[in-house]
Amino acid sequence: MLTFDEAQVRQHLTYETLIPALEQALIRFSTGEITQPVRTMLPVPEYHGDFGLMPAIDGDLMGVKLVTFYHDNTTLPTHQAVIQLFSASTGKPLANLDGRLITEMRTAAVTAIAARLFTSQKPLTLAILGSGVQARAHLHALRLVREIKEIRVWSRTPEHADAFVRETGAISLPLEEAIRRADIVIGVANVSEPLILGRYLSPTAFVAAIAAVGASKRELDNEAMQASIIVESRESALRESGDIIDTGTPIYAELGEILAGKIPPPPQDRRIVYKGLGIAAEDLAAARLVYEAASG
Repeated sequence: MLTFDEAQVRQHLTYETLIPALEQALIRFSTGEITQPVRTMLPVPEYHGDFGLMPAIDGDLMGVKLVTFYHDNTTLPTHQAVIQLFSASTGKPLANLDGRLITEMRTAAVTAIAARLFTSQKPLTLAILGSGVQARAHLHALRLVREIKEIRVWSRTPEHADAFVRETGAISLPLEEAIRRADIVIGVANVSEPLILGRYLSPTAFVAAIAAVGASKRELDNEAMQASIIVESRESALRESGDIIDTGTPIYAELGEILAGKIPPPPQDRRIVYKGLGIAAEDLAAARLVYEAASG
């Protein structure tokens, strides 16, 4: 059985190969070719953490991601994971991969897929709410699919915002100023209550809301949810998105349905919200890339 630490995963995984692989995985998921249940979450309340189980089967490969989210981590990443791959035909264990970087990259790559579908090809203004790992990953991935003319960042931690500005050339702004008139708004700050407020959003903005996963968590207020809602999985969204559960906003489509041509993209003359939760099919597709590249 092969083992890949994070450095080895990084050696074999690029956004240039990951983005098209995830497009195909999303199509196969939405057409029923990938089997996966909604993730199982086990709270670890005494340490303010969560432990998740995310299995999937895609053709000749099975995989499961074991993922942890520890809200209070400061010296370690808040999200850590391990992905185990198996042969679907024999059940034989094939590989064990560090999943932290895979989680980081596949999350940003799916947002980039959505942005390419739902934004115009003109130079765009990007607002990123949050200044951590996902803020950097999203900027990297988005620059591969769209020309970004201005980067705005908001962070509740000024020193983190300052570091992001130095690294990227972004402008650090208060929340309202960051959001107003932005073409793309990315929510990657750790929140449980609405941070993305509809009264600040452009009526035609593309919003990627990534930060709040869980039936009791919100990151968009009711006005922001007055939009065409796009998800990876209807089943997951109806169980894991407080934004959708609380408002009862109908889901327009899964990303894979639009990529497959089963449902047309929503009109871009109104706001589009991609509510990203992450699904096991994405982790399996990314892990497959690493495993196949390393195996020759």
